[in-house]
Amino acid sequence: MMEPPRLVVITGLSGAGRSEAMRVFEDLGYFCVDNLPPNLISKFAELLHKSPEVQGAALVMDIRGGVFFHQLTASLRELEVVGLPYQVLYLEADEETLIRRYKLSRRRHPLEAQGRLVEALRKEKRALQEIRGKADVVIDTSGLTPLQLRQRISDIFRLDAGASSFQVRLVSFGFKHGLPKDADLVFDVRFLPNPYYVDDLRSKTGNDAAVDQYVMRFPQAKETLAHLDTLLTFLIPQFQQEGKPQITVGIGCTGGQHRSVVFANHLKELLLEHGSQALVEHRDLELRED
Repeated sequence: MMEPPRLVVITGLSGAGRSEAMRVFEDLGYFCVDNLPPNLISKFAELLHKSPEVQGAALVMDIRGGVFFHQLTASLRELEVVGLPYQVLYLEADEETLIRRYKLSRRRHPLEAQGRLVEALRKEKRALQEIRGKADVVIDTSGLTPLQLRQRISDIFRLDAGASSFQVRLVSFGFKHGLPKDADLVFDVRFLPNPYYVDDLRSKTGNDAAVDQYVMRFPQAKETLAHLDTLLTFLIPQFQQEGKPQITVGIGCTGGQHRSVVFANHLKELLLEHGSQALVEHRDLELRED
């Protein structure tokens, strides 16, 4: 049986990378439409499902639509009622990053005419809270290069993976550098003995065999890993049933150099053994500790 066309709604904060995202979807073979009025989504989806030559379509919808944008949630609900599947990709970035990007581009925010840039950004964020809650995938582009964003989108939405493909993204990080903003689940392994306080291991990372062996030699580390494996194995089908194409799991230690890296690597191997698609990102590995 032929897979139905994949419909992705791209939305999010102005300056967070929607234009770049649309270019990625175009390169992936999606039929892309920018700023389609929300009340036309159901008609577009019906046409899409009657066009077997189209494998996927991506619609960019954002605050530029003015009063029409507020119809988006209702229009998506119509798709659910008639059984037409879709996914929502929501792009965001922190306020400082958005301000910097606007200053570099010298463009005006769609809501800036009603106040200062900061006020416009905050008003937009409030207006998008409901649609963010419906998002299947949230990507925080604050620390991403265009190439990294392209890779993230390609990994999740490439058409040859099929609409039923599901991916677990494991992110090691340091709590001292902040939580991953797009994490669906966060686990804290700071209770384990810290290799940072072992002179021979301090300059190494969790990717080094000596650090891995040190962390995993403790019974509580092995037991914790087993519990996390069991929990994720249980949760993955629940997220799949909800229709999410990916979940992001954060594994945190103090600096993101040792324990979190070890655990992210081991969880990836366990998930792969179970047949899940898993990838690892060591967010803070390049940030050396003092």
